[in-house]
Amino acid sequence: MSDIVIRPVAASDRASWEPLWFGYLAFYEKTVPQEATEFTWKRLLDPADPIEGLLAIEAGGRALGLVQYLHHASTWNVGGNVYLQDLFVVPEARGKRIGRRLIAAVAEISRAKGAAVLYWQTEEFNGPARRLYERVAKRAPFIRYNIEL
Repeated sequence: MSDIVIRPVAASDRASWEPLWFGYLAFYEKTVPQEATEFTWKRLLDPADPIEGLLAIEAGGRALGLVQYLHHASTWNVGGNVYLQDLFVVPEARGKRIGRRLIAAVAEISRAKGAAVLYWQTEEFNGPARRLYERVAKRAPFIRYNIEL
């Protein structure tokens, strides 16, 4: 799909970004307070904030996917790591390599920043995404634990 452009989120993208964001949350059956959505949007536009985002835009201008990630320090390397926190492609555009292209774009940006590792997680039930992830990355042996605060 060479007619898809992957580019950073811009201030004018709110109307394109928000349905993707809510689609992502709905997929995982999650809700966040509106203040969290507002805060996330502001962070994506703040060059001083570590959270960044990219959109996949088709030729007609419709946003088909998003990825949000952050570069953070690590005690195991000098360049830090990049955590790919959110990845979503609209259902009707899945299977068209958009997710793969969004991951590749984050990998390219991560290399340019000198990061040592790009990593992410997904839920066990997310079979289609896991099939993609198995093709583009090595599965980590770590098990995650949470304490809800």
